[in-house]
Amino acid sequence: MEFSWLPVQLSVFVSLVATCITCILCVFVSYWMVRKSFRGKSIIETIFFLPLVLPPSVIGFLLIIIFGNNSPVGQAIQAITGRSVIFTVSAAVIAATVVAFPLMYQSIKTGFQSVDLNIIGAAKVDGAGNWRILWKIIIPVSSRAIIAGVILSFTRAFGEFGATLMFAGNIPGQTQTIPTAIYLGIESGQTQIAWYYVLISVTFAFILLFSINRK
Repeated sequence: MEFSWLPVQLSVFVSLVATCITCILCVFVSYWMVRKSFRGKSIIETIFFLPLVLPPSVIGFLLIIIFGNNSPVGQAIQAITGRSVIFTVSAAVIAATVVAFPLMYQSIKTGFQSVDLNIIGAAKVDGAGNWRILWKIIIPVSSRAIIAGVILSFTRAFGEFGATLMFAGNIPGQTQTIPTAIYLGIESGQTQIAWYYVLISVTFAFILLFSINRK
């Protein structure tokens, strides 16, 4: 095993794509959850937060069941693309999206709930619709919370290991990310190479988290 920048590049790519997906999803889901009150809402939110507490192996297993070749979803993807999603970069993106979703959701939801209802009420009196209120008022006012969610979700996606290893594999040059490269380095006795990836990961995470905490 030799040191390569490919796991770093793939980790950044996967994290960026996963963060974009979770941000878009969570903006709409959070807005809907904040505005609506219905039976079973607490159950849905509990499901949203499960990836935070479930073992990574469980998440990986469930993703294999959902997107496997024997599942309706997996068969549909295979019919459209001509190949299985398992052991691909797409699988790594899906795994990273799932584990990053709860952090993004909680951060954006908290930001949306902090918006002054009087401002929203005044906008409605002036004739603004729900979508205009979302884009022109709620999102700008919640921008700090959204940015914090983006950084936390990116960091979480960047460090995802267990579900990625099970669902996307650890194929050098194809699906190997920094966490799986560290795992392979330790398993193969290449501790020095593992240290390189560890330092890159720690430095990256420190910079991102510091950007949230600095005054």
